[in-house]
Amino acid sequence: MLLLLGVAMLLLFRIAVHSKGVADIRWFLELVVIQSVIYLAVAWLSLRSSDSRSILLLGLVFAALFRLSIIFFPAYLSDDIYRYIWDGRVQAAGINPYRYIPAEEPLAQLRDEKIYPHINRRETVRTIYPPIAQATFLLVTRISESVTWMKAAMIGFEAVAIWAIIQLLSSFGFARQRVLIYAWHPLAVWEFAGSGHADALAIVFIALALLARRKHAETLTGVLIACATCVKLFPVVLFPALYTRKSWKMPLAFVVTVLIAYLPYLNVGPMKVLGSLPAYSSERGLLSGDQYFLLALARQVLNANVPTIAYFIFVAAVLGILSLSMMREKPGNETRYLRNGLVIASLFMVFQAPHFSWYFAWLIPFLCFIPSIPFFYLSLSNFVLYLTWLNDTPNRVLIYKALIFAPFLALGLIVIWLRRRRRITLAS
Repeated sequence: MLLLLGVAMLLLFRIAVHSKGVADIRWFLELVVIQSVIYLAVAWLSLRSSDSRSILLLGLVFAALFRLSIIFFPAYLSDDIYRYIWDGRVQAAGINPYRYIPAEEPLAQLRDEKIYPHINRRETVRTIYPPIAQATFLLVTRISESVTWMKAAMIGFEAVAIWAIIQLLSSFGFARQRVLIYAWHPLAVWEFAGSGHADALAIVFIALALLARRKHAETLTGVLIACATCVKLFPVVLFPALYTRKSWKMPLAFVVTVLIAYLPYLNVGPMKVLGSLPAYSSERGLLSGDQYFLLALARQVLNANVPTIAYFIFVAAVLGILSLSMMREKPGNETRYLRNGLVIASLFMVFQAPHFSWYFAWLIPFLCFIPSIPFFYLSLSNFVLYLTWLNDTPNRVLIYKALIFAPFLALGLIVIWLRRRRRITLAS
């Protein structure tokens, strides 16, 4: 079964990779829907089978083939990879990447015909990527400044993450082929082998942090989750889930690591080192509240301009209470920190409601340990956001996000209700 599903999935990757431009996006997403069905079948197979070395090896071979089948093609879903290469080139020239907009005159001698013309917003904004991401861009581009090589580096990071997930699965006594839940996920393949997104780097740090937490290495856990945060910022919400009660080593290691990571770039000033984050926050509706699904929905239902600050207070209260609850938990269930991590990360994604699909990729490793239907839905349904290429009016975007988050929340409530009902039945 796995062999047949693997061949079918590989053919779909080879067909879909030829998609070009806005005109092909609907056709591309139709192929992704078929891939998602195949993926769910493989996830079911990996969960229902006892530990099998043959299934693991065959599954990993196909996972590698999926990535190799699209790595040599131009990035279709995003052009962020050109900014990565540019930032690495700028640093190699001895210039702080947060200092200049690519179109500014001091960087004129670095422009070329392969990378520079494809950089998004090259005439308006500086880079947005945090320091660990920047250091990685520098190291990767010192070998080659090609798109294919940057993609290959991201696949390499994935390989390390897959190794860490396998080690963690083994430590809990789970079947090792559960790693295919990550390795075969269409979102991971398309966004990393296809677009080369740096989220793969954040995922490897998250996976290693989960493994370090399992081994009770508090200092290393703090360092690794700080590194993940210094790649994409949002992994910071995992801190409460990984925290060990009454521990000071992890928080100290986290703070020190973040400070050390930013130190080489602070010569532009503490505010400028944030890059284009302030501009991005304004542009994407993070400040006005237009991006947030729940806030936009409340404004539509109530027909009133609910203040963004009220939404911020609500989110801070919910996440704060949840975080304190997790940090005060006594040692017990060994897998609880994994469940806590998935819950708080997913809730954060609901509150944030990002505009781009690859922002959801960091949830996938948790599915190998917590295979729950609502979370599978959340990890796959976000592909619908690519329909914004065809229509990105506020009402249409609200509909797309409703298709993602409304069923996820409904399924989550159903699962919680069924679990409570089962506990009551067992108790009686």
